[in-house]
Amino acid sequence: MDRMRELIKQLNKWAYEYYVLDNPSVSDREYDKLYDELTELEKSTGRRDFDSPTRRVGGEPVKGFERHAHISRLYSLDKSVNSEQLDAFFTRVGKVVEKPEYTVEYKFDGLTMCLTYEGGKFVRATTRGNGVEGEDVTAQCITIRSFPLAIPYLGTLEVQGEAVIRLSVLEEYNKTAKEQLKNARNAVAGAIRNLDPAVTAERKPEILFYNINYMSDGELSSQEAHFEFLREQGFKVFDFLRVCKSAQEVKAAIEEIEAGRKSLDVLTDGAVIKLNSTLARDGLGYTDKFPRWAMAYKFEAEESETVVKQIKWQVGRTGKLTPLALVEPVELAGATVRKATLNNFGDLTRKQVKVGSRVLIRRSNEVIPEILRAVEHSEGSSDIQKPSVCPFCGSGIEEVGANLFCPNKYCPPRVVAKVEHFAAKDAMDIEGLSEKTAELMYNKLGLRECSQLYSFTAEDLGRLEGFKTKKINNILGAIKKSKVIPLERFLFALGIDGVGKVAAKDLAKAFKSVENLSSASAEELLALEDIGEITAEAIVNWFKDEKNVKEIDALFAVGVKPTTVEKPVISSIFAGQLVVLTGTLQNFKRSQAQKIIEENGGECQSSVTAKTTLVIAGEAAGSKLDKAQKLGIKIIDEAEFENLING
Repeated sequence: MDRMRELIKQLNKWAYEYYVLDNPSVSDREYDKLYDELTELEKSTGRRDFDSPTRRVGGEPVKGFERHAHISRLYSLDKSVNSEQLDAFFTRVGKVVEKPEYTVEYKFDGLTMCLTYEGGKFVRATTRGNGVEGEDVTAQCITIRSFPLAIPYLGTLEVQGEAVIRLSVLEEYNKTAKEQLKNARNAVAGAIRNLDPAVTAERKPEILFYNINYMSDGELSSQEAHFEFLREQGFKVFDFLRVCKSAQEVKAAIEEIEAGRKSLDVLTDGAVIKLNSTLARDGLGYTDKFPRWAMAYKFEAEESETVVKQIKWQVGRTGKLTPLALVEPVELAGATVRKATLNNFGDLTRKQVKVGSRVLIRRSNEVIPEILRAVEHSEGSSDIQKPSVCPFCGSGIEEVGANLFCPNKYCPPRVVAKVEHFAAKDAMDIEGLSEKTAELMYNKLGLRECSQLYSFTAEDLGRLEGFKTKKINNILGAIKKSKVIPLERFLFALGIDGVGKVAAKDLAKAFKSVENLSSASAEELLALEDIGEITAEAIVNWFKDEKNVKEIDALFAVGVKPTTVEKPVISSIFAGQLVVLTGTLQNFKRSQAQKIIEENGGECQSSVTAKTTLVIAGEAAGSKLDKAQKLGIKIIDEAEFENLING
């Protein structure tokens, strides 16, 4: 559990640096490695935390730009880094689609863009943002010449592409630039997400298009058709698309890309594999983050050697101490590396890391690297001493296995992390209450519990460095606004282990109030689809803790009112039904069918379980249909589904 929390905080920090600040501190490969570890831990424990990056797509929009909602959601891509993971993808697809045909294309390393056209005219450009909404960067993109301002297609259209800066263009730019840009991806992100369009024009980015995100006349039949349509409309596409009829052909195309990318003038970090048929894609659907019909194959990371100068200890939300190595600067993947991660004190010992020793580190692109092992010790190398007290509060350290913990729940970084999560956008949404602000409140105002936020006055906030009238009024207004909050977000804000956004929504729907949830038994909790034994136990224990109960009472006393909002139900056709959709529906998109079921009183599940009461099977239904048959669950086809909803 502690490793999961450590991974989540680190990954979210990196995602914030990468997507919001445009100032990444670590590489994609190192991010991916920790992401994979977190994914495996979530699978093995059955737990998925409120702020896990696996729930997420992408980062939050930059505050300086207006936000704009995409017509259709922009998904991220699941990834593989070896042949075994790629084979697992082929196996999953093969269970649903008979004789699947794939396309393979380059994965460019830039900034994802979404351009909107209406009536044949360009109207808007946005970044991907969090997948649902992004930053409006129309003024910046209008200076880019690699896309048309008018197209033959007269409907509403969203096209997706990757903004890039060619390596040769970057080299020319750096010859006269006051500030050198080391990496082409950072350069293009800074060019697009810059409030001054002149900077965009000066850096000369371009956009390579590869996908139709939405078209009002309906979907095209294949990925091949997407590319041909984009070309016909005048969009710039990269001239490489392989159509493959087998896994062997896909792997051959990946090898072709890996060999060819070394001579390209554009940064690439892998290949993208997609199911060619868009009709067949409907049978596979989506997770809450990825399309199940696509996969990114990422190439190997870079490694190098450097010397450890110092070890700093960090304390996470659970109290776990994590070592961070400060190293001699070394160039990797176009950036200067000065920090490297270690998992815990046991990891540091096992890898024989010492101050003054030469170590091997791995990194790719822009994410903080990991120390793989010590390579060589010198006469000046010194062992790293196990801390006996917390470096932040001085409490005696507790040792559990290979991990060290600070037991003080009011240790500064633990409180700051708790408050930061409580105020997050998907929780209480107290805009302006950042980690830095929480630290100031801890040190200057004695903040220890989240309920104290609601008692702070303008005079209190005026004691904080950098807080003037406008900032004070904004944060007080945000705190006041947060008092009336949907129950699911309030439960999420409490930070109960295992209760992420999905679980919080299920709990709110099932129990209707905090009072009902607080008295729920483990058996009642386990009856919910997304609540496993570990999370059920964590919820029960959380409400048994007297300090937690007092904090809830304190929040209610200052006026926090969690509310429940019931979705309107048109009819009760599917009332009480737990429904699974599988296979390809001819007359409905998966999302349309799901909406119809929910509007008619049903609840959709992602997989068949013993609790499932109905399965709607389209064409080429696979393993879900087989499992439903074995469990004796009622199964209907698309025609029966239409008959039900049409009365």
